[in-house]
Amino acid sequence: MTADIEDGGRAGALHHKIVRAAADVLESEGLDALSTRAVAARAGVFPPTIFRLFGDKDGLLEALGEHGFDTYLEAKSRLPRSDDPVADLRRAWDLHVRFGLEQPAYYALVFGPSRSGRPSQAGRRALVELQRMLTRVAAAGRLRMSVERATALMHAAGVGVVTTTISTPPETRDPELARVAREVVFDAMIAPPGAEPWAEPAGGAPGTGPAGPAMALRAALAAEGESPLSPGEELLLLELLNRLADVRRSGEG
Repeated sequence: MTADIEDGGRAGALHHKIVRAAADVLESEGLDALSTRAVAARAGVFPPTIFRLFGDKDGLLEALGEHGFDTYLEAKSRLPRSDDPVADLRRAWDLHVRFGLEQPAYYALVFGPSRSGRPSQAGRRALVELQRMLTRVAAAGRLRMSVERATALMHAAGVGVVTTTISTPPETRDPELARVAREVVFDAMIAPPGAEPWAEPAGGAPGTGPAGPAMALRAALAAEGESPLSPGEELLLLELLNRLADVRRSGEG
């Protein structure tokens, strides 16, 4: 038992050493230079050691993305949580953009195309956190669409803004792009405070239509924890509430 613990400790220390070496290569030479041979040389190990610990290069990149993403999560955990879920969501958007522009190589690992065809583990964690924040907006009755659609919209817009900015030469970047995109997305997703839920878009400040009450009910039921409904009934109710939330209203293009 003691030997197993010691072996596990050595493996953990070696795992960390290799990830740290990969981070050094990434930060000093860029993503294109991140080969297993370069990382092994920087860590002072043989290349087969990387494959033994990480499976393949994709496994190493996954671990490296997690390593870089930890700094983002630490900064996100320090964001103040207020009584205004929309203000909190704005701060989260701004932090996401700042992380991408300050750490473009790590951002590409977490949010860029994956060779496995699915988001990285760190990227999936980010989506779960984004959905949690949007559920708070839904609980306030201000969401104009389903939580899932709002999550997909905000994620697509945020990643699009960051990747577009990163790929644009610094001297020609639009410093207002992220802010303008944020407000366009928020206007599409979120009704202003005090708006009548069923107000039509042409009638002054538009409300949420059926989405606000539907998503508020969904959030309230989720907050209750225990439900009198069967699992099948819960799935049916979720489908109906989401359909109500995502229905197109009159006056919308």
